[in-house]
Amino acid sequence: MPLNRNIPPIGDRTIDDFKSRLVQGGARPNLFEVEFNFPTAIKEQLSVSTVEEDLKFRMMIKGAQLPSSNIAEVVVPFRGRQLKVAGDRRFDPWTITVMNDGDFNIRDAFEKWSNFIIKVSDGSGTINPADYQAEWTVHQLGRGAGDLMTPGEQNTNQLPVLRSYRMKGCWPSAISGIELSYDSADTIEEFQATMQVQYWEAFDKDAQDAIVWLPK
Repeated sequence: MPLNRNIPPIGDRTIDDFKSRLVQGGARPNLFEVEFNFPTAIKEQLSVSTVEEDLKFRMMIKGAQLPSSNIAEVVVPFRGRQLKVAGDRRFDPWTITVMNDGDFNIRDAFEKWSNFIIKVSDGSGTINPADYQAEWTVHQLGRGAGDLMTPGEQNTNQLPVLRSYRMKGCWPSAISGIELSYDSADTIEEFQATMQVQYWEAFDKDAQDAIVWLPK
């Protein structure tokens, strides 16, 4: 007997039923923005002091991830069987892909950050983790500009934030190399930064008023 008698039979589904339940046509992986942050000591060395420079950093991050969620398993043997119980929570590294433009500002920021943690020259570095860890946020954006606005007040320069993930205690454990070649044409340099994360918090659109503005 079905648990919910109001649900139509399994075979009774139409394409219209599917479309009516696919909210906003589905979340799109190319609609996102990363809100970056650097430790105070690194901020003092950067040129990110205006809205335009801040926006540039955000727009050059061309790839990111919504973070994974993992709980390890503990296997307990008993009379030829295995009982699997929950172990400790684990947080995987978080990776972003950055387009490298001609001033190298973003690459320079990551190199300074990495060098602040452990210097390339002598291996010395910062002792207190709070001094080199920072908070980054990735926003999943929606397609409908009016979803979080009053009816009749749609603004095509706004995209709603559907869900945000705030990464706590981030620091770069790896900055990838950039391949150079005479054979590379019609392309822009890219590099990846792998961030270690202590934990993350998730916020949906009902728990925040965040709106990401698009340049006009």
